[in-house]
Formats: sequence, C-alpha cells, structure tokens
Amino acid sequence: MARVAVAVRVFPTGVDVDINDLTERIRSSLPPQYSLVKSGEVPIAFGYKALRIVVTMPEETEGGTEELENVIRGVEGVEEVEVEVVHRL
Repeated sequence: MARVAVAVRVFPTGVDVDINDLTERIRSSLPPQYSLVKSGEVPIAFGYKALRIVVTMPEETEGGTEELENVIRGVEGVEEVEVEVVHRL
C-alpha cells in the first residue's frame, strides 16, 4: 500500500497558544495509520505563528485529506487548517 506525505499549515486560535504543545496534541490525536514526521513554526505577523507539519498517511484513504483535516480541526487551540501540498512516497 502506497503512502503520501501531506504538508499542512495549522493556524492556532491566538498568539498565546504554545506551538510545541499544539504539535503534541495533534500528534496524539492522529489515527494509528497516520504519522507526524516533521513540524516547525511559520511566522505570520506581529508575533502570530502558524504550525507547519508533515504527516504521512495511506494513499488510498477515502476522501483524500479530508479525514486528516477534520482530525486536526478537532484539536483544542486550532483555528484553521490548510493543506499546502501532497506528495506520493
């Protein structure tokens, strides 16, 4: 079964959200077939930072990245989720 890497930009609810804590909450909420392999901060403006993560997941997932986006949106402290790119591994 092939896998894909999905780069996602996660926008927190405010500047007071700890990016490292948010990363760990996202990692722990992912289903077993998903894996967070990379994360980092992206400065936006005036101290506001987004989180950029790379998640690997099965290619044949029904609905594409919709399930992943919904899981991340359900994490406390997440305002918005934006898929940047999807690559087949």
